[in-house]
Amino acid sequence: MTLHDALLGSLAADALAMPGHWYYDREALRRDYGVLDRYMAPKNPHPDSILWRSSYEPVNEKADILREQAQFWGQRDVHYHQFLEAGENTVNLRLAAELHAQVRVRGAYDPGAWVERYVECMLTPGWHRDTYLEEYHRAFFTRYAQGKDPLKCGIRDEHIGGLSQVPALLAALPDDSDWRATVKQHVALTHRHSNVLRAADCTARLLMAVAGGATLREAIPREAGDWFSARKAAGWAKRADEEIIGRVLSPACYIDQAFPAALYLAWKYHDDFAGGIVANAMVGGDNCHRGVVVGALLGAANGIDPRWLEGLRAGAEITAKPTSAAP
Repeated sequence: MTLHDALLGSLAADALAMPGHWYYDREALRRDYGVLDRYMAPKNPHPDSILWRSSYEPVNEKADILREQAQFWGQRDVHYHQFLEAGENTVNLRLAAELHAQVRVRGAYDPGAWVERYVECMLTPGWHRDTYLEEYHRAFFTRYAQGKDPLKCGIRDEHIGGLSQVPALLAALPDDSDWRATVKQHVALTHRHSNVLRAADCTARLLMAVAGGATLREAIPREAGDWFSARKAAGWAKRADEEIIGRVLSPACYIDQAFPAALYLAWKYHDDFAGGIVANAMVGGDNCHRGVVVGALLGAANGIDPRWLEGLRAGAEITAKPTSAAP
């Protein structure tokens, strides 16, 4: 299969998980959505939402990335993606699609051009419709608004959301590029945590290995041995996914738990794209960003059934006109 399948897989897994994003009460997730086996729109109330205790005050207009969404911060039960429709991607994956388009148009990756585009997108009213924006976005734009070099506005964020754009970047890079160095350079623009950078490199190596013909059961133990144990995984596979990602590994967003959880699901469902992304969605937590890794690896290994492109808005755009975004 191809790196383009990896990109589409990451988009599909994110859109599928989006309604159940950051649910930690799995009974509530099933009550609200049944089984997330098709694209659905999010619902309010969100029983596990933390927006009621979140705050962000832009230092000036250059940091105003919430805009019309700011009114919902501090309120209880608000869904993080309340205004998205079925099949839409969360903001990190929308940015991934923009990155893919820009690199394809330019024929190369340029960090300065990307940061300029990132700033333009996030400050354009209505460009994103997510109510919640992760800490790294808020910190980046606070520093940017304070006059810091945009290439140096990243923070030591240790969340798996830092991997969101890796499949898109790899899918767009020319064949002769130094992809490992480029992935590290790109991720460090926003996530300077050493474990996130290490996980990004591991993700890139895995995707390149699978796109080159390796199976996931071969590639994951070989390329991700410092994150993953095939021996443990074989034992875990006899137990329910909710038990492994819940009691053994945290379903939360911190990279030290979230990345091994993603690798485990990709290993377990190595030949079942649909099964893997549905399982990822249903264990909740940070299923959108964990899903980027799961969906990309399973997409690269198995390809994408056309049914997952039906209703996937970003996927349809990439398939029809992959170089349509402004450089």
